[in-house]
Amino acid sequence: MKYADFTQITRAQTGERPFLSAREIEETIGSLLKPVFPPPKGVRLLGVTLSSLEQTDVIQADQLQLTLWRGG
Repeated sequence: MKYADFTQITRAQTGERPFLSAREIEETIGSLLKPVFPPPKGVRLLGVTLSSLEQTDVIQADQLQLTLWRGG
């Protein structure tokens, strides 16, 4: 998360197994964002990175749609 004043913070989590659904990804992202929301100052960039993904036998898969977590 990059704030409007160009400072930034990062959060990471390593799973024990591959994600099985978009919902699991959203829940993980939500758990990482919950402690920093609402943000103490304006946010100019919010990024999410997934790594060490396993290849499947699917020739072409649809891109997953993620819903941003909204606190409140």
